[in-house]
Amino acid sequence: MPELPELEVVCEVLQRKTLDRPIQKVTVSPRGGPLVIRDLTHQGFESSLTGRRLGSVVRRGKFLVFTLDAKDLFLVVNPKLSGRLQLCAPKAKKVGPTHVLLHFGDPPEDLRYADSKRMGQLYLTTDLGLIPTFHQMGPDALQIDAETFAARLKPFRGEIKGILTRASFVAGIGNAYADEILWAAQIHPYRKRPSLTPEEIDQLYQAMQATLRQSISLVREAMGEDIHLKPRHFFSVHMHGGEACPRCGSPISSVTAQQKITNFCRTCQPGGLIRGMSAPRASGNR
Repeated sequence: MPELPELEVVCEVLQRKTLDRPIQKVTVSPRGGPLVIRDLTHQGFESSLTGRRLGSVVRRGKFLVFTLDAKDLFLVVNPKLSGRLQLCAPKAKKVGPTHVLLHFGDPPEDLRYADSKRMGQLYLTTDLGLIPTFHQMGPDALQIDAETFAARLKPFRGEIKGILTRASFVAGIGNAYADEILWAAQIHPYRKRPSLTPEEIDQLYQAMQATLRQSISLVREAMGEDIHLKPRHFFSVHMHGGEACPRCGSPISSVTAQQKITNFCRTCQPGGLIRGMSAPRASGNR
């Protein structure tokens, strides 16, 4: 799933490369259909976009919001698990099943939306409030201050990783970056929020800011203008189960629950055994 750092860089590239360019043609794949395309205007997705110019693009949490030239129409991309954008020459190789193409001219270029599992959506709307969950998002993870972060965290009682990935708490963090943030903060992902001290909460906030901002720089360097890429070679723990922790050398643990993988270091991120699970094997995997 693209998360805040990837989408922040995608947004930067699109701001440089697509703004104020007229959309000459819109192509929609029949396979995408209503699973991917959500025309909330009911005026026609292709016809409403053709001839319009992209006036701005901003990231809000894990959404990208394009404002069209007259500022009365929005194209909103929610890539979810498997969606990604590709900005390329018209004859460039596809990066996956492509459901929507916006064709630009002078020079000829396509902005493609590809999604192998058709889990993401593209919304066309005049009212952002009509998009499911959009207005339920909390403050952006990059913009929230330490005091607000601590205040918003206080009502939650559950496991800290699950709270970090709730868009209603703070927007932009998913499964992968939650692992990285918690490793940087040296906090066990299954610690319950009430067990965290004020010092640990501040440590978590500082780790969130540092991890996300450093990751944006690393993604920017690795991605360039190939916005379909998802560089994560710099991760410390996520998807590194069984490998040595880069901080202490202990094996990185891996726990799979609800089709999501959580990776952490039991030495650097101390905490009790997870209820209902046995102690880790020697390899560090579960």
